[in-house]
Amino acid sequence: MGNQMRVIANLVAATAALVLVGAAEGQELITGANVDSVLAAAAEYGEANLVEQPNGDPLINAKVGDVGYQIFFRNCTENANCEDINFFLGFLDVKPTLEVVNEWNASKRFSRAYLDQDKDACVEMDIDLVEGVSPAYLSSQIAIWTMVVDQFADHVGYKPAS
Repeated sequence: MGNQMRVIANLVAATAALVLVGAAEGQELITGANVDSVLAAAAEYGEANLVEQPNGDPLINAKVGDVGYQIFFRNCTENANCEDINFFLGFLDVKPTLEVVNEWNASKRFSRAYLDQDKDACVEMDIDLVEGVSPAYLSSQIAIWTMVVDQFADHVGYKPAS
């Protein structure tokens, strides 16, 4: 097992333990109705601001270092009580080959990458919130996402503007 896989396995095991501890302590679960809790969790890892999608559903614009990404709230009822969140990162004018994107998808487990209609590099990750998740689990998933952002930026050759 590679070093990265050991880190992920340890993170998953630690998350499972935290989820059990949180459940045992009666910790309140975070659902898609708890937009402020998702915003606060994202802010632990960098800049995060709440805005709205054009349809009125919540949207968080966030950053990991100098890389901006979005957290879209999906399957919402009247712009609230959303069923899931979608982490999205798209690089304008970073156009890797399909082979580079396929290499990402073949070697990574927690995200999916693709080329958009303009052949720009994109990566996404989803979290189902229907039954709720513990704060520790949400934090661990955002930690995984921040790792995805850093690794994907490097993988596709993103260079921040000077």
